[in-house]
Formats: sequence, C-alpha cells, structure tokens
Amino acid sequence: MINGILLFSASDAGLDVFFTRMIGTLAVILVVAAFIGGSDLLRKFFHADRNWKYSLLAGILGGVFGIYGNISGVNLNGAVISVRDIGPMLAGFTGGPIGGIIAGVIAGAHRLFLGGITAPPCIIATCCIGTICGLLSWKFHDRIIKPLWALLLGVVMEVFHLGLVLLMVKPFETALGIVKAIAIPFILVNAAGFALMITIITYIEKQRRIALERNRLQSELEVATVIQRSLLPPITDSFPGRAEFKVSGSMEPAKEVGGDFYDLFFVDRDRIAFVIADVSGKGIPAALFMATSKTTIQNCIRDLPSLADAVSTANNSLCGNNEAEMFVTAWIGVLEIPTGKLTFISAGHNPPSVITSDGAVFLKRRNGFVLGGMEDVKYREETYEMKKGDALFLYTDGVTEAENKDHELFGEDRLKACLDGAYGSDPGGVIGSVKASVAEHVKGFSQFDDMTMLCIRLSDQA
Repeated sequence: MINGILLFSASDAGLDVFFTRMIGTLAVILVVAAFIGGSDLLRKFFHADRNWKYSLLAGILGGVFGIYGNISGVNLNGAVISVRDIGPMLAGFTGGPIGGIIAGVIAGAHRLFLGGITAPPCIIATCCIGTICGLLSWKFHDRIIKPLWALLLGVVMEVFHLGLVLLMVKPFETALGIVKAIAIPFILVNAAGFALMITIITYIEKQRRIALERNRLQSELEVATVIQRSLLPPITDSFPGRAEFKVSGSMEPAKEVGGDFYDLFFVDRDRIAFVIADVSGKGIPAALFMATSKTTIQNCIRDLPSLADAVSTANNSLCGNNEAEMFVTAWIGVLEIPTGKLTFISAGHNPPSVITSDGAVFLKRRNGFVLGGMEDVKYREETYEMKKGDALFLYTDGVTEAENKDHELFGEDRLKACLDGAYGSDPGGVIGSVKASVAEHVKGFSQFDDMTMLCIRLSDQA
C-alpha cells in the first residue's frame, strides 16, 4: 500500500504478474478508447475537430488513462511499472502538444502522489512523452498513423523513459536492476499498445470519413434524382393538352439516377414527337449522357424536316467529344395527329408494341445502329398507320429483361400477353398493368437495369 493506493509486488509473484497486469490494463484502455472514438462523443460535444477544446478533453482523457495505468501498475522495489505512458502518447497523437502535455501533467501528478524512488524521472518522462508525441503527430501525422512507425515511436519513448530512470535514480545499481528486470516487457507492451491504439483510432477515423462521404454522395444523388426527373416532360392535364390522344410515362431507375429517359414534344401544331432511350452504363455518367442525348435529339428533330436527317445529325453530334465512349439506344417517332401516320426510326432499341382491337403487335422493323457509337451512320424511316383507339407502348429493356430469382426474363411473350387485353385502357392503366405483371414475375428479386415506359393512345372518338 502506497499512500492509500494498492499496488501489486512483482517480487511476490514474479514478472508474470507484471505481464498480466499490464496487458489487462492495456486491454481495458483499448476498449474504452475505441468506444469513445467510435461513439463520436468528442465531436458531438464540441462540434468541431482539433480545436483547443478538443485538445483539452483529449488531454484529460489521456490523463485519466494514465491514472488508471498507475493504479493497475506493479510495484517493483519502489518503482511503479505500468502502461501509464500510453495515455499521454495517445493524447499527444489525438490532441497535439496541448493534449499531450495536459495528459502528461495529470498522469505525472498522480505518479508523484504514489511516491517511490522512480517518481521524479517518471514524472518528467510522462510529461515529455506526451509533448513529444504531440509535436511529432503535428508534423508527421501521416507517418505516425502507420502501425510500424507508431511501434517505433513507442519503443523510442519507452527507451527514453528508462534512460531517465538510469540517469536520475540513485544508487545507480538499484536503477540498473529495475531497468534490467522490466526493460523488454515494459518497452514491448507500451509500444505495442500505442501501435494498437493508433491502428484502432485510424480505422475509426477512416470509417467516419467514409460514412461522411457516403452521406454527402447520397445527398448529391438525391439532388441529381430531382434534377433528372425535372428533365422529363411534365405530362399533365395541360400538357400535351390535346383531346385527340392521351399519354402517360414512367421511369424507375435501378439506382438513384439512371440512363433511361423518355421525351414528348410538339414539332408543330399537328405533329408530336416522342422518344424513349436507354444510355449504356448506370449512375451519374449515364445520367449526364442522358441529359445531353435528350437535348440533342429534341433540337435536331425540331430543326430538321426529315426525321432520318435529324437522327443522323444527332448521332454525329453525340459521337463528337464522346471520350467516355458511351452510346444510347433510342426509338424515335413522329405522329401526325389528324391522320394517325407514324414515322419512326429505331436506333438499336427494343421494338414498341401497338395495342389494337385484335391484340398487341410488335413493330419489328429495320433496326438501325445505336446513337453515339459511330459517325456518319445513315438511318431509314419506317411508317405505320395507327387507327383511332390504338395505343403505342414504348419501353426499355429493363422491362423485358426483368429477372426473377431463377434468372428467368420477363420477356416479350409475357409483355404481349399483358398488352393483348389492354385495348381501350387508359395509358396510365396500361403502364400500371405492365408494372404489376413485372412485379409479379420478379417477386421482389433485385433488378439491375432501369425500367422506363411510355404509352400514347389515340382517341377513339370520331
């Protein structure tokens, strides 16, 4: 018993007590420090990183760890052998020189309270170690966070500590006897403990940065989703605003943003153009190329009287400066509202289906090359005469390629079966029916492709 503090005597039970006590104390400190770091208590309390308040609290916590190391230490001929130095080393690493010196003073003051022949050098060593680790972390933080460098720093600090014991404890023979008895385990346990602590802290910091970055990206993706949806035509009661036909559209990206899109716009009073397209790839790059493709195709159709020339011009425009080597499949049609004449071009896209009174039929005509894949491609126009009451259903391959858990595709046959009985249905009802059929097929199995649909139905009124 020293000044009311119970210490174990290595002379009573041998150095195995020393090992056991130091390692046990180290384990407790590691767990507590990991909990504090993982729970983010410091940042939640101070709302800032690495300010003087943070350094102050880091110093106090390091000092508390040092005190706990003292209390759990082993008494060897008047020397308190412990893992006390880890507290100031950790405080210096996390809180800089201020944190290190505060922890050193707290742990050193408690060591002075315990007394013993090694108290003066231990106090000086503890204060110096905290300050030195703080300065080194300040200047060489990127090196110290590496486990090997942390281990070497811990070894140097503990050798420094024992060196002060040899210099200051008298008689020298007593100091030398203490150092010989504890040098190797003392250095290794403290150095390894410091390296483990740095590894844990570094890992926690890395996970925290990853979480922050993930949250930032999620926020940006949510904004990108809103922006992408705002690029789609607002199909409402006022637009297209024509009694001769009804229209409905749907886009469900596999990720927050996708490469599918549909478009609907008037070329002139009696002609309306519609586009459905699927950009190669997923995510932000596909969404950016989608925005470019949508604008390019629309501008070309409005500026050029021939649909074939418009699509060829759009293709050449998308090929220019296409360093990402992306492409887009598209089905582009222009409907003459009074006559029902449909002029269209397919650029590598799935054939749409016309829903007639006799059932659904796919418009499988000549399929041209994808847009953005190769310059100077010639596209040929196709035509189809739609009748009053007919509906045109356009979709991307995310519909027909939707898989169930057995990797069976939804396919054209299931799509046709769904559309065969849809004659006379409202376009929104047609799309809803297809969605329900796809959902029944996949039964919750995760999909990896965007799913987009557009349906236009001519009025059956004379």
